[in-house]
Amino acid sequence: MLKHFINKVCGKFVFAPRIMICIPSQVTEVEKKAVIDAATQAGARKVYLIEEPIAAAIGAGIDISKPCGNMVVDIGGGTTDIAVISLGGSVVNTSLKVAGDKFDEYIVKYIKKKHNVMIGERTAEDLKVNIGCVYPKIQDIEMDIRGRDLVTGLPKTLTVHSSEMLEALLEPAMMIVDAVHSVLERTPPELSADISDKGIYMTGGGCLVDGLDKLLQEKTGINVMIAQDTVSCVALGTGKALDNLDVLEGKTTR
Repeated sequence: MLKHFINKVCGKFVFAPRIMICIPSQVTEVEKKAVIDAATQAGARKVYLIEEPIAAAIGAGIDISKPCGNMVVDIGGGTTDIAVISLGGSVVNTSLKVAGDKFDEYIVKYIKKKHNVMIGERTAEDLKVNIGCVYPKIQDIEMDIRGRDLVTGLPKTLTVHSSEMLEALLEPAMMIVDAVHSVLERTPPELSADISDKGIYMTGGGCLVDGLDKLLQEKTGINVMIAQDTVSCVALGTGKALDNLDVLEGKTTR
C-alpha cells in the first residue's frame, strides 16, 4: 500500500523521496522502528515520524513554536490522540483506541441488543453521520435502516431515532472526555491557564459527531473549537512539517 501511494505521488522517481509519517502519540520504540522499516522497504530515502496531535495542530493553523500551551484532541478512525503542545513538542499526551470505528461498533451492538437486528458497519456509519449525537438534540430526528432480523433471519426495516443514538454513543464519548480530563490533570498550571484562555481544539473526522464539542465543553468548562477542514488537518499539518524540516528537526524522529 505504501508503495502504491509513493508511486502515485512521485511517479517514476529518479531519487528516492523523503517521507513523513504520522504516528499516535503513545507508540513504542518497536512500533516506530516497524513503521520506519516498512516505509524504507517501500522506497523511501529517509523517513521522518511526527506525532498526530502535533501534525493536527500545525494543520489547524496553531503556532506550536510559542511557549504557551495549546490542547489538541485529534479523533480519527482508530485512535484518539490528546496532547498539550508547547514549544513545538508534546508536554503531556495520551492515546486511546476509542474513535470513529469504536462509535460504529457501539451502534451495531446497540441495535442488536435493543431491536434484535444485525446491521453492518456501513449502515452504522450512516446512522452516526446522519442522526448520531452525544448531546441531546432540540428536535428528535429519525432514519430508516435495513438489517437482518436475528429471530427470523429475514431482512427487516426499522426506524431509529437520534435519542437512541445518544444512548448508544454516550459511553464511548465519555471515555474520550475522561481521557481529556486526565490530560488536563497532568498539565503544568501555567499551560492549564493558557488552555483555559485559548480553549481546546478538536480535529479529525471523529469530532464531527454531533454534540461532541458541546459535551466536552460542558464537562471541562473550557471553550471547545472544531478546526477548519478538520478531516484533512493531520494530512495538511504533515505536509507543512515536511516543508519546514529545518524548524522541526529536533521534534521529529528519523
